[in-house]
Amino acid sequence: MPIATPEVYADMISRAKEGGFAYPAINCTSSETVNAALRGFADAGSDGIIQFSTGGAEFASGTKVKDMVTGAVALAEFAHVVAERYPVQVALHTDHCPKDKLDGYVRPLIALSRDRVDAGQDPLFQSHMWDGSAIELTENLQIAEELMERSAAAKIVLELEIGIVGGEEDGVVAEINEKLYTADGDFLRTAQQLGLGERGVYLLAATFGNVHGVYKPGNVKLRPDVLERGQAIVAKEFNLGDGAKPFNLVFHGGSGSAPEEIREALSYGVVKMNVDTDTQYAFTRPIAGHMFANYDGVLKIDGEVGNKKAYDPRSYLKAAETGMAARIVQACEDLLSAGQSQGG
Repeated sequence: MPIATPEVYADMISRAKEGGFAYPAINCTSSETVNAALRGFADAGSDGIIQFSTGGAEFASGTKVKDMVTGAVALAEFAHVVAERYPVQVALHTDHCPKDKLDGYVRPLIALSRDRVDAGQDPLFQSHMWDGSAIELTENLQIAEELMERSAAAKIVLELEIGIVGGEEDGVVAEINEKLYTADGDFLRTAQQLGLGERGVYLLAATFGNVHGVYKPGNVKLRPDVLERGQAIVAKEFNLGDGAKPFNLVFHGGSGSAPEEIREALSYGVVKMNVDTDTQYAFTRPIAGHMFANYDGVLKIDGEVGNKKAYDPRSYLKAAETGMAARIVQACEDLLSAGQSQGG
């Protein structure tokens, strides 16, 4: 199927909220990992989201070019072509973009999609993330308001973050402390300033102890009840009724999370869960295995010529795609079964 249209993406978000499940959002940095993501979604029979971080997009442009927009556009165009051969709906998204990279990443990409929409086409991407977690909430929401207006004109959904996701991603490090839990008042201020959909659909990455990367048990304390309380506070303020879930929530730092924590988070309105560290390992592990098993073929040692079939990149990237796709199937099953266990 073609990459999701704005209407299809809006329906994907609504179905996830109503069904109590979430879509895996898989970070990709190359055509190989995009292929793995598409295969994983197809093998699972699940719709999903492919996303590119600032560093991932820069890498995709080539280590000589190192341009985020060029890399993001190249990967998105590749995905648009290849996704047509798969029987699932896939949306394209850009991941964490801090304030100092907005002008070099998200704003140009929104403008590009606006040009496409003005020409009668669909936007290149379906959503973009603005990460203002490192600045004060007032400025964070002011920038989000501006980006939401631009996004709506380009038929794009904006994702924003309130609270801080710990750990490290693309060289950005956040400490593991009390700031990992979004404050109750921040949920309310977000709803008051950005509305609850009447000014455009948006995704909210509220934090509840999330950490990028995988940590040993006991090092990270997830508290999904933070999400429950945030939804309830806003629902009460806006007279939405008991049990309402006004926000479309995003679960960042999802790799390595326990199934019960995932299920609880989804029950509070999470519709998108980022998976990166686990799929990176799933992609790399078969390559490492190939190199260890075929070291005398991939290396020209002792004056020998090696084995071309062993060092042909296709010989190990095929296994890498299979490994990453299998991990994505598992993620899809986890997120869909969580909804089914809630009656979704």
